[in-house]
Amino acid sequence: MDTYDGGIEREYRKRKKTPPLMALSMGLLGLNALFQLHRQHTTPPWVPASIAACYLLGAARMVVYMRRGRTLIGARGITARRALTERSRAWHEIYDIRAEPVPNAAKSARKWFTFLYDTEGRRFVLPHMDDWQLDDVPAEVAALREAAARHRGAAWDRRPEVEARIRRRAGHRKAWERAFTGGVIALVCGFLLWVVLLFTKDHPPTFLPFLWLPLGTFAVLAALLHWRWESQVPRELRQP
Repeated sequence: MDTYDGGIEREYRKRKKTPPLMALSMGLLGLNALFQLHRQHTTPPWVPASIAACYLLGAARMVVYMRRGRTLIGARGITARRALTERSRAWHEIYDIRAEPVPNAAKSARKWFTFLYDTEGRRFVLPHMDDWQLDDVPAEVAALREAAARHRGAAWDRRPEVEARIRRRAGHRKAWERAFTGGVIALVCGFLLWVVLLFTKDHPPTFLPFLWLPLGTFAVLAALLHWRWESQVPRELRQP
């Protein structure tokens, strides 16, 4: 974290190395998956190619994020710079800045993230304001809130209507996460089904277990979970 005298200007960027165990495990898992798929001569060529492409794109995005990612704080507001995009909020649009723990985080994973909440209840993570780069994330966020008070033009008071919007968006975000988890489970089940069919059919289907089953599961779960959550939200808080 870099600070500049005479104001609130701060820059949070990558200063510490990524934990070696995390980088090594991710690399070994990816290589092992590709090796196992390459050994299966019955696997359609597009399956390992697609997985390899996704893995390489994800790795490239992470490398760019680690080099380009910044949280820039100044008199006008906060800018979160990611691998390819930027999001900015002026101080009058910022409702809160919160350090939040990660439930059940693995030993080598990040255990604290910092989120910016705007007055519409939206949130986004502030790059490199986590325990990989900061020794005490809650203390750093508390100091930042104190320094930003005069630029924000209002106290850091809780407003019931904004808190309600935050809870509403959190519910929909949880619905997306659970739908994605359901899609991954369906993909794993589809893979096991495909393995069984290898021994019972000459040409087992591939699009059904690897594409349509996980996509269909994701779509159905997303629709049901969003509908269930929206039905519990008071009418005055629903979007038109």
